[in-house]
Amino acid sequence: MAYKVTILMGSDSDLPVMRQAADELERFGVGHRMTVASAHRTPEHVRDTIRQAEEDGVRVFICGAGGAAHLAGAVAALTVCPVIGVPLGSKLSGFDSLLSTAQMPKGVTVATVAVDGAANAGILAVQILAVSDAKLAQALRKDKQSMAQKVLEKAKNLA
Repeated sequence: MAYKVTILMGSDSDLPVMRQAADELERFGVGHRMTVASAHRTPEHVRDTIRQAEEDGVRVFICGAGGAAHLAGAVAALTVCPVIGVPLGSKLSGFDSLLSTAQMPKGVTVATVAVDGAANAGILAVQILAVSDAKLAQALRKDKQSMAQKVLEKAKNLA
């Protein structure tokens, strides 16, 4: 399976949250890779990872980090591919991570999901890829229909 998404996290302690993005990608059959890369401790590793991923045909990056949460911004500075930031819970309930991920300067764009929202990051990556992949787009439509049906069934059961 060709890799279309690279998932980076600042520490392996982020894996329980970031695994949710991988789970969503797997559910839709989207190939991905995961690695640990710190914007502050291993900037050259981040650069090398992005360069290699682009050479391998990766189209979307998902980055999870807590605290100062600069990983997504560092990746966005190195690529023209879409970058999705996952602010991770921290000592300030993830608010610091959220602001660090969302407050990017003009031209260094990071799409940001909710704190610990890695599942939505995975789905957003699938949506980005679906723009040029009719099969993925159809799978997303079916998934939304399934979600709607479940809600309607719950409403009916309560009535």
